[in-house]
Amino acid sequence: MAGLMAGFGHYTHAVVRGIPASLAKEALRSSQAEVDLAKAQREHEAYVEVLGTRLGLEVVELPADESLPDCVFVEDAAVVCGDTALITRPGAESRRRETELMKGALKDLNLNIVEMADENATLDGGDVLFTGREFFVGLSKRTNQRGAEILADAFKDYAVSTVPVLEGLHLKSFCSMGGPGLIVIGSSEPAQKALKIMQQMSDHRYDKLTVPDDLAANCVYMNLPNKGHVLLHCTAEEFPESATVFEKLKDHMLIPVSNMEKVKVDGALTCCSVLINKKANI
Repeated sequence: MAGLMAGFGHYTHAVVRGIPASLAKEALRSSQAEVDLAKAQREHEAYVEVLGTRLGLEVVELPADESLPDCVFVEDAAVVCGDTALITRPGAESRRRETELMKGALKDLNLNIVEMADENATLDGGDVLFTGREFFVGLSKRTNQRGAEILADAFKDYAVSTVPVLEGLHLKSFCSMGGPGLIVIGSSEPAQKALKIMQQMSDHRYDKLTVPDDLAANCVYMNLPNKGHVLLHCTAEEFPESATVFEKLKDHMLIPVSNMEKVKVDGALTCCSVLINKKANI
């Protein structure tokens, strides 16, 4: 199994998408908080700048589409692992067209494209946790069993287990990977229950880092040349208690990234990029 883990967190490219003005009023949300569009756009620019300028990834920036208010949340449109890209069928009907531009971008990066054509299947990338050795797929309001089966078919080298998501939008609304073999998890009862299920389903013993706030458990982990372990996580302004927990990760380059506006429309840090590891063409 060690071979599977060797490249975990290695990325060369990131696909992101601009924020449309329609996000403020029309994006799907579970809260009624008012979104400051200019602030959301500044936040997103800072996030993209971290990926490209600070971390040196090749960033493919897709244009915003006003008719797709949620289009900045690119993670839901595709699941990429190795050189295969599964183009999803998002659970919210209003988001289905988001996959068109994503498919084109991933094709241009020469990935093998698999499309979820089954009309009974739904899958949002926000429900997919890849640990480097297996997939956990949240069964949520947005992702169903058929979607999980198609994902398993697309990535046959890996075990795929399903986890019920009873609260929150997606599986990654309360967890993510914080490093090889390290799951960052929120402290709420539903989050802890989901972790227990993941532990029972897996042959591997994962380490865990528990943070007080579920939303703070969504971080972006990378392992980059000359940088080592990198973690984009919540700011102390948003979640002071959780932000201090990340300081335990002494071997990581910790980069706090603000997400105060996008969180109002259920967006988290992983939602805003699709990360890809392109092998150099020899």
